[in-house]
Amino acid sequence: MTINFQFPEDFWWGSATSATQIEGAAKEDGKAKNIWDHWYEKEPNRFFDEIGPDTTSNFYHTYKEDIKLMKEIGHNTFRLSISWSRFMPYGEVNQKAADFYNHVIDELIAQDIEPFVNLFHFDMPFDLQQQGGWESREVVEKYVDYAKTCFQLFGDRVTKWFTFNEPIVPVEGGYLYDFHYPNIVDAKKATQVAYHTMIAHAKAVEAFRTYNDNGSKIGIILNLTPSYPRSNNPADLRASRIADLFFNRSFLDPAVLGEYPSELIEILNEHGLLPNTEVGDKELLRENKVDILGVNYYQPRRVKAKEYLPNPYAPFMPDMYFDSYEMPGRKMNKYRGWEIYEKGIYDILKNLKDNYGNIESFISENGMGVQNEERFLRNREIQDDYRIEFIKEHLKWVHQAIQENCNVKGYHLWAFMDNWSWMNAYKNRYGFFAVDLKTMKRTPKKSAHWIKHVAENNGF
Repeated sequence: MTINFQFPEDFWWGSATSATQIEGAAKEDGKAKNIWDHWYEKEPNRFFDEIGPDTTSNFYHTYKEDIKLMKEIGHNTFRLSISWSRFMPYGEVNQKAADFYNHVIDELIAQDIEPFVNLFHFDMPFDLQQQGGWESREVVEKYVDYAKTCFQLFGDRVTKWFTFNEPIVPVEGGYLYDFHYPNIVDAKKATQVAYHTMIAHAKAVEAFRTYNDNGSKIGIILNLTPSYPRSNNPADLRASRIADLFFNRSFLDPAVLGEYPSELIEILNEHGLLPNTEVGDKELLRENKVDILGVNYYQPRRVKAKEYLPNPYAPFMPDMYFDSYEMPGRKMNKYRGWEIYEKGIYDILKNLKDNYGNIESFISENGMGVQNEERFLRNREIQDDYRIEFIKEHLKWVHQAIQENCNVKGYHLWAFMDNWSWMNAYKNRYGFFAVDLKTMKRTPKKSAHWIKHVAENNGF
C-alpha cells in the first residue's frame, strides 16, 4: 500500500462524542434532569420522530464493548464528556456516576486509548437552568466547583481536559435563534450568557493550574466556521469580518489571546448589549489562556452585504450585519443542507498559525451526517464511500497545513458510532459503526475498515 499522505508520529486518530448523546440511562443511578430531559418531556414534538435523550446508544451499559471496538479500528485517542447532572446532581458527587466515569477512563487506558475529557457539552443541569443557567454568576461558581471535583477525581489519569464544547451553540440556540432550551430570543441575555461562559472557562483553567502536576493540558473546543465574503467589495468584506467577530472571534480571542476584539466590543456597545462584568474579570481572562485548542469544522459560512436594511422593530441579531450567500456551484451534503468545503479546514489552521501564536490544536470534530443510510447496505455492511471521501479530502488539507508547520496534532471524527443528535435525534447518521435502535447492535460500516488502515499506517 503506497502512502501518499504520511502523518507525524504520535498523530491522534480517534473520534468524539458527548454524554447526553450516547450514554442513555437518562433516569438511572441517581442522574438528575438536564435541560434536554426537561425540554423533551415538555415538547417532544420539537425532536425528530419524537426520539428523546433517553433513547441513545446505551454507552452507559456497553462502554467496555464499545471501547474494544474503538481499539479494533485503530483509535489511540477518544473524546468524551462528563454529564454534570449525572456526576454532581444537586451539587453533590453521585458515587455511581463517579464509578462509571472511572471505569470508562480506566478501560480506555487499558486499551491504549488516551481519554480526552470535556466538561460541558450543551447539557446544563435543569435545576441550575432554573437558577438562571449561564445568565447567573452563581451558576458560574457552581461550574467551577464541578470542574475542580473532576480534576481531583480523574486528573491522575486524564492529561487532556476541555472546559466547553462549542460554547457559542447554547448562546445561538438558547438565546438568539430558538433551537435549544430555554428558547429565549434576547440579545442582551445572549451576550451575558456568552460572557459568563468565558468567565466560567477562565476560572476552570485557573483552578486546573493549581491541580496540574503531571504535564496535563487544558483547552476549549470551538466550532470555527470561516466566513468567506461573496466578493472583494468593501461592503462584502465588512460583512464577513463582522460575521467572523460574532461567530468565531467572540470565543477564540478571549480563549487563546486572553482578550475580546475591540471591534466586537464597539458593536455591542453601540446596541447597548455589553454584558455586566466584575472587577478582575479582564485579568482573569488575560492570565488563563488555553494550552490546546480543539477545532470542530463541518462547513464554511459564506456571506455578503445586507440586501435590505434590517427591520428596526425586530430583536437584535448578528445577521443585521450580513446576509448568507449561496455560492453557485458549491458542493453540498444535501441531507444536512450543509456545504462541503474541505479547504476550510486548512484556512482555519493557517489562521491559528498566523494570528493565534500557532497554538497546539487538533481537529476535534469533522463528519458527514447522512439520512437513511440503510439504502447503502450491501452484504450486511453500509458502503459509506461518501464518508470515506469526505474524511480523505479533509485530511489532505490537514496534511497540507502540517507541511506548512501548522501545529495540528490529530483528527477526531464525529462520531465513533451513530448517536442521538439533539433535536435531529437519529435523522442523520454520522458513525463509523451503525447502531440498530431496536437491538442496539453495533455494525462496522465500510469507513470503519478504512480508518483502521489509515490509523495503522499513520496515513493513506
